[in-house]
Amino acid sequence: MEPCALVDAGPLVGWFNARDQWHEWSVRVLRQVKGPLHTTEIVLGEALWHLGGNTRPARALLDLVRRRAVVMLKPWPTLLGRSQELMLKYPLMDAGDASLVALSEAHPRCPVYTVDRRHFLVYRRFRNERIPCTMPA
Repeated sequence: MEPCALVDAGPLVGWFNARDQWHEWSVRVLRQVKGPLHTTEIVLGEALWHLGGNTRPARALLDLVRRRAVVMLKPWPTLLGRSQELMLKYPLMDAGDASLVALSEAHPRCPVYTVDRRHFLVYRRFRNERIPCTMPA
């Protein structure tokens, strides 16, 4: 299945945390996505950590993974070298962001859903191409 939406931790946290500043945006935007959302294990781990570990919102997110409404993509080890190159180019880039940028290169028609404007407006794929992102204004 070709992914149609790569999702960062921020929108996942916003979707399941009603007190998150991006809750309304996340719910509105992610509900419009046709088909499953796609992310990586490291991004899922980050979202679960922000949701508080073994909490009701974290369990709700894991239920969506079990039902395959959120699908785990495994960019590593295949894209690990590219992820490392990206992290060297962008010293503030974490492994989760690197995994999404590398997947964006592997699936160039997929937008990245993120609330991280500060980083994703700077990151580039294929050396100089802006990453197609859906993010709050």
